[in-house]
Amino acid sequence: MMGLINLEHEHDFLNELTYFRCGAAVPFAGRFRMIDFTLSNMAKSNISEVAIFTRNKYRSLMDHLGSGADWDLDRRHGGLFILPPDWNDPTDISKGDLSHFHNNRDYFERGKSDYVLISGSQFISNTVYQQLFEHHLETGADVTLLTTTYQDLLPEHNGCIKVKVAEEGSVASLTNDPKNPHVFSGVYVIRKSLLLELVDECIADYKNHFFMDGIKANLNRLTIQSYHYDGYSSIINSVDSYYRQTMALLETKSYKQLFSDGEHVLTKVGNQAPTKYSGESKVTKSLVATGCVIDGEVDHSVLFRGVKVSEGAVVKNSVIMQRCTIEPGARLENVIMDKDVTITKDQVLKGAKEQPFVIAKRRKI
Repeated sequence: MMGLINLEHEHDFLNELTYFRCGAAVPFAGRFRMIDFTLSNMAKSNISEVAIFTRNKYRSLMDHLGSGADWDLDRRHGGLFILPPDWNDPTDISKGDLSHFHNNRDYFERGKSDYVLISGSQFISNTVYQQLFEHHLETGADVTLLTTTYQDLLPEHNGCIKVKVAEEGSVASLTNDPKNPHVFSGVYVIRKSLLLELVDECIADYKNHFFMDGIKANLNRLTIQSYHYDGYSSIINSVDSYYRQTMALLETKSYKQLFSDGEHVLTKVGNQAPTKYSGESKVTKSLVATGCVIDGEVDHSVLFRGVKVSEGAVVKNSVIMQRCTIEPGARLENVIMDKDVTITKDQVLKGAKEQPFVIAKRRKI
């Protein structure tokens, strides 16, 4: 298989956190970016050729991914390809993500793989895709969707496609039923020749969404199978879901389920020194990355690399991203701070658990 991470229809859903970056590049879980989970899953599945469709605010993403070396994708043959929009064909009538397929058709035709695994970046999991691919081959399906079940449906699941599965595992319908717990993850496998055939049909009919117009609209003539994933996963498509799923990782059970069995999630190497805790510091039930200096109090929070918490400062139920500084006496509760933010002496910032206070990067308050 070759891999494709399609970001075209993922909106800037995290407010201040996506002012300067696309959602896939948003930091998550202390030292990762959201795209790391999908990219790591592909790399661990021996997918050696991965393309990324991106349209807006992708400088931060390119800086994070670099040559793909941290995911073993800096290869002479294959490797990592970031494919920004390219509109050099004056006769092009394609729209939406079909424009990406049309303008990068040579990328798919040059690839030696017969199958394509397509994913977004909003489905967070730590797995490999071999069993999904084997299921696809064994059933002889045209398309195989990776689905999962959430017994407790949350607001972030409302916008997801729900799957109704027949007894033999085939997909009977794709709906937006808010009571259906069977959720489509956005990950699916398709034969490359069929993908290109459906792309041509959609463009000819002036469509703009490959999955909705090429696959969902053709349920009656395509053989579509479902492969159920029962490991730990989450969907992040809003500020409250980002905050909720980040805080969930402070529970030992959730953290071990996501980072279980020695399966590493690959990311850009940081090489910071270990975190320094002074004798006056107090840290409880928190996730703290390397390079931090903690002189104050941190409770039930996630701190990314290089954060400084000064003496007398209190950080509670918050997400503090890279290189932020909290000066003496400052108090933060239910706050999400983007990179390089400084909170000055004795400031008090408090959000609600249902709606955390979000601060854009490089602010000084």
